Amino acid sequence: MGKLSRFLFGVFAYVFFFAIFLYFIGFVSNEIVPRSIAVGPASDLLVALTVDVLLVSLFAIQHSIMARPWFKTALGKYWPNAIERSLYVAMSALALYLLFRFWLPIPAVLWQVENSLLRNAIWGVAGLGWGTVLLSTFLIDHFELFGLRQIWSDWKGRAMPNQTFRQPFFYKLVRHPIYTGFLMAFWATPDMSVGHLVFSLAMTLYIFIGIRYEEKDLLDNLGDAYEQYTREVGKVIPGLGKAR
Repeated sequence: MGKLSRFLFGVFAYVFFFAIFLYFIGFVSNEIVPRSIAVGPASDLLVALTVDVLLVSLFAIQHSIMARPWFKTALGKYWPNAIERSLYVAMSALALYLLFRFWLPIPAVLWQVENSLLRNAIWGVAGLGWGTVLLSTFLIDHFELFGLRQIWSDWKGRAMPNQTFRQPFFYKLVRHPIYTGFLMAFWATPDMSVGHLVFSLAMTLYIFIGIRYEEKDLLDNLGDAYEQYTREVGKVIPGLGKAR
């Protein structure tokens, strides 16, 4: 791939993912988008449960395996390093698109909040969660996280700087504020259906499994500084999940 092709692929991956992220908000909140957690074709309960769990698993497997160092090393033999992150971003977006496209609602209601004030408060928590996710990406370097800094450095012929350890804002409270935001967004709903519960439980399980592998990689890369950080700051809830 030439430099221009790499650059354009990186831009495409970012735009694709950002569009999917916006759809994700509508999907979880059952607002605006044509298909969501509670809106879609009717199906048998067992079929819907099986399909939905497989779809979340597909995203979890892709998202986790492609983030591992051994996979990146193997990929580097066939794929340009400058757009390795962009490929990860594009494939994550594709996995989410498949989840949105083939998700089968399980509409049975577990709870439904009728009070308008309380409903708005719950939606406020969910909105705060999505905002936390987005802001946290900028705190650690949004453009590197989504591959844009890599393609810009490649375009300019510059080497990427080494990874450094920082604790900006939310990261002084929890080690994984992006995951904290997602958990808030997934669980804060005034209308909890069985399908939404399945989605939230499956994503929560993946998040805590993913944290385990992610922290192993961070310890390998950042060493004693990150190990000390795990002893001082909780995982996704302030004060909880500190290492011993």
